[in-house]
Amino acid sequence: MTESPTHTLFSFGTLMDERVQTALFGRAVPTSPASLAGHTTRPLKITDPAVIAASGLDVHLILERRLGASAEGAVLHLTDQELASADAYEVDDYTRRRVVLSSGESTWAYLDAKPLRPAERIVVVGDSIAYGRCDPRGGWAGHLAAAHIAGNEAERRLFNLAVPGSTLADVGEQTPALLAARRPDTLLVAAGINDSAVPAAEAEADGAADFTQLSGSLDALAATALAHNARLVVAGPSWLDEDRTRDYEGLRFTRARALALRAFLRAWCEANHIDHLDLWEPLRDRTDLLVDGLHPTAEGHRALYEHLDAVGR
Repeated sequence: MTESPTHTLFSFGTLMDERVQTALFGRAVPTSPASLAGHTTRPLKITDPAVIAASGLDVHLILERRLGASAEGAVLHLTDQELASADAYEVDDYTRRRVVLSSGESTWAYLDAKPLRPAERIVVVGDSIAYGRCDPRGGWAGHLAAAHIAGNEAERRLFNLAVPGSTLADVGEQTPALLAARRPDTLLVAAGINDSAVPAAEAEADGAADFTQLSGSLDALAATALAHNARLVVAGPSWLDEDRTRDYEGLRFTRARALALRAFLRAWCEANHIDHLDLWEPLRDRTDLLVDGLHPTAEGHRALYEHLDAVGR
């Protein structure tokens, strides 16, 4: 019995070629014309011999964001196996994410694997670390804004809407009302350390960390981003010095709970095809880069930015 197509995939390049489809899927797959608003394409040099052999080209296209633009292409209707074959065909510069077509249909597309590189308009939401506390230059988000906008002063924007003390639940509730006026194409959620905290009075009785309740907040943020045709990127948490955060404003922060939060965020993002930018390593064992064991110094914020720039841009 032949497997029926269960997935749709927006293609803007070589996957629309019937010769490539036949090489990958053993057949020419059903397609229909489509467009993706808010995107344009740029050339990408390909070096993988197998991909070059299948497409006959050593330069493919990759999407980048452009307010007012539209990328033309086609929707492919694929089976589970065919989608897996398409994943294997695309080189490491691409990753499969959800997008919303001009028609309003949600579908898969292959986007730049570095989620901040194709961005034009970025909104940052999160807590005091994302806000830039302890750094008069605006923290890692301030560094990111300066570098991002410098690349194109006329078109690029970064809006830092982080609020000190926020949890993911707070961010999930507050963000929807903030996005329309900023017209973001990328929603960068700084999932900080607040979700790992427990009241100091209850810390000794606290059992194994369970962050499954955060799934609802992350699901809501994913839906909010998709509704604005924006790419959701989850960053964090960063390393903390447990010896200096024993009782911080009535809360207890521990490395074990922070690591459990980190593992949960990574797993949720992987399961939902969402980008996760890990911020743990840049400050790891660098207590000199923390003001109070929790908030980075100005140098610590620069270290976080440099890491974000390397993995995200």
